[in-house]
Amino acid sequence: MAQNTPVIVDIVRSPIGRGKAGKGALSEVHPVDLLSQVIKGLVERNQIDPGLVEDVIMGCVSQAGEQSVTPARSAWLAAGYPSHVPGTTIDRRCGSAQQSIHFAAQAIAAGAHDIVIAGGVESMSRVPMGSARMGADVFGAGIARRYPEGLVGQGVAADLVATKWGISRTEMDELAARSHQLAAAVQSSGGFDNEIVPIETPNGLFTRDEVIRPGTTVEGLAELQPVFGSEEMRARFPDVDWAVTAGNSSQIVDGAAAALIMSEAMASKLGLRPRARFVSYSVIGDDMLLMLTAPIPATRLALKKAGLDVGDIDHFEVNEAFASVPLAWQREIGADMAKLNPAGGAISTGHPLGASGAKLMATMLNAMERSGARYGLQTMCEASGMANATIIERL
Repeated sequence: MAQNTPVIVDIVRSPIGRGKAGKGALSEVHPVDLLSQVIKGLVERNQIDPGLVEDVIMGCVSQAGEQSVTPARSAWLAAGYPSHVPGTTIDRRCGSAQQSIHFAAQAIAAGAHDIVIAGGVESMSRVPMGSARMGADVFGAGIARRYPEGLVGQGVAADLVATKWGISRTEMDELAARSHQLAAAVQSSGGFDNEIVPIETPNGLFTRDEVIRPGTTVEGLAELQPVFGSEEMRARFPDVDWAVTAGNSSQIVDGAAAALIMSEAMASKLGLRPRARFVSYSVIGDDMLLMLTAPIPATRLALKKAGLDVGDIDHFEVNEAFASVPLAWQREIGADMAKLNPAGGAISTGHPLGASGAKLMATMLNAMERSGARYGLQTMCEASGMANATIIERL
Protein backbone atom coordinates (compact mmCIF):
# COMPACT_ATOMS: atom_id res chain seq x y z
CA MET A 1 0.00 0.00 0.00
CA ALA A 2 1.06 3.57 -0.68
CA GLN A 3 0.91 6.22 2.05
CA ASN A 4 -2.17 7.80 0.44
CA THR A 5 -4.02 4.53 0.03
CA PRO A 6 -7.60 5.15 1.25
CA VAL A 7 -8.91 2.58 3.71
CA ILE A 8 -12.16 2.03 5.58
CA VAL A 9 -11.34 2.09 9.27
CA ASP A 10 -14.96 1.61 10.30
CA ILE A 11 -18.49 1.96 8.97
CA VAL A 12 -21.79 2.02 10.86
CA ARG A 13 -25.47 2.68 10.33
CA SER A 14 -28.61 3.35 12.29
CA PRO A 15 -31.25 0.67 12.73
CA ILE A 16 -33.81 1.07 9.94
CA GLY A 17 -37.23 2.44 10.81
CA ARG A 18 -40.48 2.28 8.89
CA GLY A 19 -40.87 5.34 6.71
CA LYS A 20 -44.40 6.15 7.79
CA ALA A 21 -45.05 9.47 9.51
CA GLY A 22 -45.85 8.88 13.17
CA LYS A 23 -45.62 5.09 12.87
CA GLY A 24 -41.94 4.23 12.40
CA ALA A 25 -39.45 4.19 15.27
CA LEU A 26 -37.43 7.03 13.72
CA SER A 27 -40.35 9.12 12.49
CA GLU A 28 -40.10 11.46 15.49
CA VAL A 29 -36.35 12.00 15.07
CA HIS A 30 -35.20 15.00 13.01
CA PRO A 31 -32.90 13.80 10.17
CA VAL A 32 -30.08 16.03 11.42
CA ASP A 33 -30.32 14.46 14.87
CA LEU A 34 -30.48 10.99 13.32
CA LEU A 35 -27.32 11.54 11.29
CA SER A 36 -25.64 13.29 14.20
CA GLN A 37 -26.06 10.25 16.43
CA VAL A 38 -24.61 7.94 13.77
CA ILE A 39 -21.58 10.22 13.28
CA LYS A 40 -21.08 10.47 17.03
CA GLY A 41 -21.31 6.70 17.42
CA LEU A 42 -18.68 6.24 14.70
CA VAL A 43 -16.27 8.78 16.23
CA GLU A 44 -16.68 7.51 19.77
CA ARG A 45 -16.25 3.83 19.08
CA ASN A 46 -12.99 4.56 17.23
CA GLN A 47 -11.83 7.04 19.88
CA ILE A 48 -10.56 9.58 17.39
CA ASP A 49 -10.15 13.30 17.96
CA PRO A 50 -13.01 14.81 15.92
CA GLY A 51 -10.87 17.87 15.29
CA LEU A 52 -8.67 15.75 13.02
CA VAL A 53 -11.50 15.11 10.55
CA GLU A 54 -10.95 17.25 7.45
CA ASP A 55 -14.34 16.96 5.76
CA VAL A 56 -17.78 15.43 6.25
CA ILE A 57 -19.45 14.35 3.00
CA MET A 58 -23.02 13.07 3.15
CA GLY A 59 -25.58 11.99 0.59
CA CYS A 60 -29.22 13.00 0.74
CA VAL A 61 -31.79 12.78 -2.06
CA SER A 62 -34.75 14.84 -0.85
CA GLN A 63 -32.92 18.02 0.08
CA ALA A 64 -36.02 19.90 1.15
CA GLY A 65 -37.57 20.93 4.46
CA GLU A 66 -35.63 19.42 7.36
CA GLN A 67 -33.01 18.05 4.95
CA SER A 68 -32.47 21.28 3.04
CA VAL A 69 -29.57 23.00 4.84
CA THR A 70 -26.65 20.64 4.16
CA PRO A 71 -27.38 17.96 6.78
CA ALA A 72 -23.70 16.95 6.76
CA ARG A 73 -22.62 20.25 8.33
CA SER A 74 -25.65 20.51 10.61
CA ALA A 75 -25.25 16.96 11.93
CA TRP A 76 -21.56 17.51 12.67
CA LEU A 77 -22.33 20.63 14.69
CA ALA A 78 -25.30 18.96 16.39
CA ALA A 79 -22.89 16.29 17.64
CA GLY A 80 -20.97 19.05 19.44
CA TYR A 81 -17.88 18.66 17.30
CA PRO A 82 -15.38 21.39 16.27
CA SER A 83 -16.79 24.07 13.99
CA HIS A 84 -13.62 24.26 11.88
CA VAL A 85 -14.55 20.90 10.26
CA PRO A 86 -16.63 21.57 7.11
CA GLY A 87 -19.42 19.47 5.68
CA THR A 88 -21.16 19.12 2.35
CA THR A 89 -24.22 17.24 1.13
CA ILE A 90 -24.40 15.70 -2.33
CA ASP A 91 -27.08 14.18 -4.51
CA ARG A 92 -26.43 11.37 -6.95
CA ARG A 93 -29.93 10.06 -6.33
CA CYS A 94 -30.01 6.59 -4.75
CA GLY A 95 -26.22 6.30 -5.04
CA SER A 96 -25.58 9.49 -3.06
CA ALA A 97 -23.91 7.85 -0.04
CA GLN A 98 -21.88 5.52 -2.24
CA GLN A 99 -20.71 8.54 -4.23
CA SER A 100 -19.88 10.32 -0.95
CA ILE A 101 -17.63 7.41 -0.06
CA HIS A 102 -16.03 7.59 -3.51
CA PHE A 103 -15.38 11.32 -3.13
CA ALA A 104 -13.83 10.76 0.31
CA ALA A 105 -11.57 7.95 -0.90
CA GLN A 106 -10.55 9.90 -3.99
CA ALA A 107 -9.68 12.98 -1.91
CA ILE A 108 -7.45 10.84 0.28
CA ALA A 109 -5.83 9.11 -2.70
CA ALA A 110 -5.10 12.55 -4.20
CA GLY A 111 -3.40 13.64 -0.98
CA ALA A 112 -5.95 16.37 -0.30
CA HIS A 113 -7.14 14.87 3.00
CA ASP A 114 -6.12 12.21 5.51
CA ILE A 115 -9.42 11.71 7.35
CA VAL A 116 -12.95 12.06 5.94
CA ILE A 117 -16.30 10.88 7.26
CA ALA A 118 -18.70 9.97 4.46
CA GLY A 119 -22.19 8.47 4.29
CA GLY A 120 -25.74 9.69 4.06
CA VAL A 121 -29.16 10.24 5.61
CA GLU A 122 -32.79 10.04 4.52
CA SER A 123 -35.87 10.49 6.67
CA MET A 124 -38.55 9.37 4.24
CA SER A 125 -41.27 9.70 6.88
CA ARG A 126 -40.46 13.36 7.62
CA VAL A 127 -39.34 14.46 4.14
CA PRO A 128 -41.40 12.35 1.71
CA MET A 129 -39.83 11.13 -1.53
CA GLY A 130 -40.23 13.78 -4.22
CA SER A 131 -40.51 16.68 -1.78
CA ALA A 132 -37.71 18.61 -3.48
CA ARG A 133 -39.44 18.64 -6.86
CA MET A 134 -43.08 19.20 -5.94
CA GLY A 135 -44.76 21.46 -8.48
CA ALA A 136 -41.55 21.99 -10.44
CA ASP A 137 -40.57 21.32 -14.04
CA VAL A 138 -37.31 19.60 -13.14
CA PHE A 139 -36.18 18.76 -16.68
CA GLY A 140 -36.90 21.76 -18.89
CA ALA A 141 -37.32 22.03 -22.64
CA GLY A 142 -34.09 20.32 -23.68
CA ILE A 143 -34.97 17.01 -22.06
CA ALA A 144 -38.49 17.24 -23.46
CA ARG A 145 -37.06 17.61 -26.96
CA ARG A 146 -34.64 14.71 -26.50
CA TYR A 147 -37.31 12.39 -25.11
CA PRO A 148 -40.49 13.49 -26.93
CA GLU A 149 -42.47 10.40 -25.87
CA GLY A 150 -41.84 11.25 -22.25
CA LEU A 151 -39.90 9.60 -19.44
CA VAL A 152 -41.34 7.26 -16.83
CA GLY A 153 -41.06 6.74 -13.09
CA GLN A 154 -38.76 4.15 -11.57
CA GLY A 155 -41.60 1.73 -10.86
CA VAL A 156 -42.59 1.66 -14.51
CA ALA A 157 -38.92 1.32 -15.44
CA ALA A 158 -38.70 -1.73 -13.16
CA ASP A 159 -41.51 -3.37 -15.13
CA LEU A 160 -39.80 -2.45 -18.41
CA VAL A 161 -36.59 -4.06 -17.18
CA ALA A 162 -38.44 -7.22 -16.14
CA THR A 163 -40.01 -7.47 -19.59
CA LYS A 164 -36.76 -6.85 -21.48
CA TRP A 165 -34.89 -9.54 -19.54
CA GLY A 166 -37.79 -11.98 -19.42
CA ILE A 167 -38.06 -11.90 -15.64
CA SER A 168 -41.32 -13.37 -14.37
CA ARG A 169 -43.48 -12.24 -11.46
CA THR A 170 -42.66 -15.51 -9.69
CA GLU A 171 -38.92 -14.88 -9.99
CA MET A 172 -39.31 -11.41 -8.51
CA ASP A 173 -41.43 -12.69 -5.63
CA GLU A 174 -38.93 -15.47 -5.00
CA LEU A 175 -36.11 -12.92 -4.74
CA ALA A 176 -38.22 -10.80 -2.40
CA ALA A 177 -39.03 -13.73 -0.10
CA ARG A 178 -35.36 -14.76 -0.16
CA SER A 179 -34.36 -11.24 0.87
CA HIS A 180 -36.57 -11.31 3.97
CA GLN A 181 -35.52 -14.84 4.91
CA LEU A 182 -31.79 -14.08 4.61
CA ALA A 183 -32.07 -10.79 6.50
CA ALA A 184 -34.13 -12.43 9.24
CA ALA A 185 -31.50 -15.15 9.67
CA VAL A 186 -28.70 -12.58 9.95
CA GLN A 187 -30.71 -10.46 12.38
CA SER A 188 -31.62 -13.39 14.63
CA SER A 189 -27.98 -14.50 14.81
CA GLY A 190 -26.79 -10.99 15.74
CA GLY A 191 -25.05 -10.50 12.41
CA PHE A 192 -26.20 -6.89 12.05
CA ASP A 193 -25.23 -5.87 15.59
CA ASN A 194 -21.68 -4.71 14.80
CA GLU A 195 -22.85 -2.30 12.12
CA ILE A 196 -25.70 -0.70 14.07
CA VAL A 197 -25.44 2.42 16.25
CA PRO A 198 -28.44 2.64 18.64
CA ILE A 199 -30.52 5.79 18.19
CA GLU A 200 -32.17 7.79 20.98
CA THR A 201 -35.79 8.59 20.12
CA PRO A 202 -38.58 10.28 22.09
CA ASN A 203 -39.91 6.77 22.73
CA GLY A 204 -36.65 5.25 23.94
CA LEU A 205 -33.55 3.62 22.48
CA PHE A 206 -34.01 2.12 19.01
CA THR A 207 -31.56 -0.73 18.40
CA ARG A 208 -32.95 -3.16 15.82
CA ASP A 209 -34.26 -2.96 12.24
CA GLU A 210 -38.05 -3.00 12.36
CA VAL A 211 -38.79 -3.67 8.69
CA ILE A 212 -37.70 -7.30 8.20
CA ARG A 213 -40.63 -9.72 7.86
CA PRO A 214 -39.44 -13.29 8.60
CA GLY A 215 -42.78 -14.81 7.62
CA THR A 216 -42.70 -13.53 4.04
CA THR A 217 -43.50 -16.23 1.48
CA VAL A 218 -43.77 -16.40 -2.28
CA GLU A 219 -47.40 -17.45 -1.88
CA GLY A 220 -48.20 -14.42 0.25
CA LEU A 221 -46.42 -12.04 -2.13
CA ALA A 222 -48.35 -13.51 -5.07
CA GLU A 223 -51.56 -12.08 -3.61
CA LEU A 224 -50.37 -8.48 -3.98
CA GLN A 225 -51.52 -6.44 -6.95
CA PRO A 226 -49.13 -4.73 -9.41
CA VAL A 227 -48.90 -1.00 -8.67
CA PHE A 228 -47.47 0.74 -11.73
CA GLY A 229 -49.51 -0.44 -14.73
CA SER A 230 -51.84 2.53 -15.09
CA GLU A 231 -54.20 2.70 -18.05
CA GLU A 232 -51.90 5.24 -19.70
CA MET A 233 -48.81 3.07 -19.22
CA ARG A 234 -50.59 -0.06 -20.45
CA ALA A 235 -51.53 1.77 -23.62
CA ARG A 236 -48.01 3.06 -24.11
CA PHE A 237 -46.29 -0.28 -23.36
CA PRO A 238 -48.75 -2.99 -24.45
CA ASP A 239 -46.20 -5.82 -24.20
CA VAL A 240 -45.32 -5.28 -20.54
CA ASP A 241 -46.60 -7.81 -18.01
CA TRP A 242 -46.84 -5.34 -15.07
CA ALA A 243 -45.56 -7.53 -12.27
CA VAL A 244 -43.91 -5.06 -9.89
CA THR A 245 -45.69 -4.89 -6.51
CA ALA A 246 -45.06 -3.32 -3.13
CA GLY A 247 -43.79 -6.73 -2.02
CA ASN A 248 -41.02 -7.08 -4.61
CA SER A 249 -39.91 -3.45 -4.33
CA SER A 250 -37.68 -1.75 -1.77
CA GLN A 251 -39.26 -0.45 1.41
CA ILE A 252 -39.70 3.25 2.23
CA VAL A 253 -37.72 3.76 5.43
CA ASP A 254 -35.73 6.14 7.63
CA GLY A 255 -32.00 5.67 8.22
CA ALA A 256 -28.46 7.05 8.22
CA ALA A 257 -24.98 5.60 7.82
CA ALA A 258 -21.39 6.82 8.02
CA ALA A 259 -17.90 5.56 7.22
CA LEU A 260 -14.56 6.60 8.70
CA ILE A 261 -12.15 6.76 5.78
CA MET A 262 -8.44 7.48 6.19
CA SER A 263 -5.12 7.28 4.45
CA GLU A 264 -3.21 4.16 5.40
CA ALA A 265 -0.48 6.35 6.87
CA MET A 266 -2.91 8.20 9.15
CA ALA A 267 -4.57 5.00 10.33
CA SER A 268 -1.14 3.63 11.24
CA LYS A 269 -0.19 6.85 13.01
CA LEU A 270 -3.37 6.72 15.11
CA GLY A 271 -2.97 3.02 15.86
CA LEU A 272 -6.17 2.08 14.05
CA ARG A 273 -6.57 -1.15 12.12
CA PRO A 274 -8.23 -0.67 8.70
CA ARG A 275 -11.04 -3.07 7.87
CA ALA A 276 -10.90 -2.73 4.07
CA ARG A 277 -9.18 -0.94 1.23
CA PHE A 278 -10.63 0.38 -2.01
CA VAL A 279 -9.69 -1.59 -5.12
CA SER A 280 -11.65 0.35 -7.74
CA TYR A 281 -14.65 2.60 -8.22
CA SER A 282 -16.78 3.50 -11.20
CA VAL A 283 -19.74 5.70 -12.02
CA ILE A 284 -21.54 5.57 -15.34
CA GLY A 285 -24.74 6.49 -17.12
CA ASP A 286 -27.01 4.24 -19.17
CA ASP A 287 -30.48 4.25 -20.74
CA MET A 288 -32.60 7.13 -19.39
CA LEU A 289 -35.92 5.40 -20.06
CA LEU A 290 -35.06 2.01 -18.53
CA MET A 291 -33.22 3.99 -15.84
CA LEU A 292 -32.28 1.00 -13.65
CA THR A 293 -29.79 -0.82 -15.90
CA ALA A 294 -26.58 1.13 -15.24
CA PRO A 295 -25.35 -1.29 -12.51
CA ILE A 296 -24.51 -3.67 -15.38
CA PRO A 297 -21.97 -1.43 -17.18
CA ALA A 298 -20.83 0.04 -13.83
CA THR A 299 -19.94 -3.46 -12.62
CA ARG A 300 -18.06 -4.26 -15.82
CA LEU A 301 -16.12 -1.01 -15.60
CA ALA A 302 -15.20 -1.51 -11.93
CA LEU A 303 -14.00 -5.06 -12.67
CA LYS A 304 -11.96 -3.83 -15.63
CA LYS A 305 -10.32 -1.09 -13.56
CA ALA A 306 -9.50 -3.61 -10.83
CA GLY A 307 -8.15 -6.21 -13.24
CA LEU A 308 -10.55 -8.76 -11.77
CA ASP A 309 -13.13 -11.16 -13.16
CA VAL A 310 -16.60 -11.93 -11.84
CA GLY A 311 -15.28 -15.18 -10.39
CA ASP A 312 -12.76 -13.26 -8.24
CA ILE A 313 -15.53 -11.53 -6.28
CA ASP A 314 -16.70 -13.28 -3.12
CA HIS A 315 -19.63 -11.01 -2.22
CA PHE A 316 -21.94 -8.95 -4.45
CA GLU A 317 -24.22 -6.26 -3.08
CA VAL A 318 -26.72 -5.06 -5.71
CA ASN A 319 -29.31 -2.70 -4.30
CA GLU A 320 -32.78 -4.25 -4.39
CA ALA A 321 -34.56 -1.08 -5.46
CA PHE A 322 -36.88 -3.47 -7.30
CA ALA A 323 -36.44 -7.23 -7.65
CA SER A 324 -35.99 -6.93 -11.42
CA VAL A 325 -32.79 -4.88 -10.95
CA PRO A 326 -30.52 -7.53 -9.33
CA LEU A 327 -32.15 -10.25 -11.45
CA ALA A 328 -31.40 -8.44 -14.73
CA TRP A 329 -27.90 -7.66 -13.41
CA GLN A 330 -27.31 -11.32 -12.59
CA ARG A 331 -28.45 -12.44 -16.05
CA GLU A 332 -25.91 -10.13 -17.67
CA ILE A 333 -22.99 -10.46 -15.24
CA GLY A 334 -23.38 -14.19 -14.53
CA ALA A 335 -22.59 -13.94 -10.82
CA ASP A 336 -23.27 -16.84 -8.47
CA MET A 337 -26.67 -16.17 -6.86
CA ALA A 338 -25.35 -17.54 -3.56
CA LYS A 339 -22.94 -14.58 -3.45
CA LEU A 340 -25.62 -11.99 -4.23
CA ASN A 341 -27.05 -10.03 -1.27
CA PRO A 342 -26.45 -12.90 1.20
CA ALA A 343 -27.72 -10.78 4.10
CA GLY A 344 -30.86 -9.68 2.30
CA GLY A 345 -31.32 -6.30 0.68
CA ALA A 346 -33.49 -3.23 0.34
CA ILE A 347 -36.65 -5.32 -0.16
CA SER A 348 -36.25 -6.61 3.39
CA THR A 349 -34.10 -4.02 5.17
CA GLY A 350 -35.26 -0.90 3.33
CA HIS A 351 -33.84 1.73 1.02
CA PRO A 352 -33.24 5.04 2.82
CA LEU A 353 -32.33 6.71 -0.49
CA GLY A 354 -29.42 9.04 0.28
CA ALA A 355 -28.06 6.74 3.01
CA SER A 356 -28.31 3.43 1.18
CA GLY A 357 -24.84 3.40 -0.37
CA ALA A 358 -23.18 3.51 3.05
CA LYS A 359 -25.81 1.27 4.65
CA LEU A 360 -25.13 -1.44 2.05
CA MET A 361 -21.38 -1.11 2.44
CA ALA A 362 -21.64 -1.54 6.21
CA THR A 363 -23.66 -4.71 5.68
CA MET A 364 -21.31 -5.97 2.96
CA LEU A 365 -18.14 -5.43 4.98
CA ASN A 366 -19.56 -7.11 8.07
CA ALA A 367 -20.77 -10.06 5.98
CA MET A 368 -17.35 -10.35 4.36
CA GLU A 369 -15.72 -10.47 7.77
CA ARG A 370 -18.11 -13.20 8.90
CA SER A 371 -17.49 -15.31 5.81
CA GLY A 372 -13.79 -14.58 5.32
CA ALA A 373 -14.40 -13.10 1.86
CA ARG A 374 -11.58 -11.18 0.22
CA TYR A 375 -13.28 -9.05 -2.46
CA GLY A 376 -16.71 -7.43 -2.38
CA LEU A 377 -18.47 -5.49 -5.14
CA GLN A 378 -21.34 -3.10 -4.49
CA THR A 379 -23.48 -1.36 -7.10
CA MET A 380 -26.68 0.67 -7.10
CA CYS A 381 -29.11 1.86 -9.74
CA GLU A 382 -29.85 5.58 -9.64
CA ALA A 383 -32.52 7.82 -11.13
CA SER A 384 -31.74 9.30 -14.55
CA GLY A 385 -30.06 6.04 -15.54
CA MET A 386 -26.84 6.17 -13.52
CA ALA A 387 -24.97 3.78 -11.23
CA ASN A 388 -21.95 3.60 -8.98
CA ALA A 389 -19.89 0.49 -8.38
CA THR A 390 -17.23 -0.07 -5.73
CA ILE A 391 -14.85 -2.97 -5.18
CA ILE A 392 -13.27 -3.32 -1.74
CA GLU A 393 -10.80 -5.80 -0.32
CA ARG A 394 -11.20 -6.98 3.25
CA LEU A 395 -8.03 -6.51 5.32
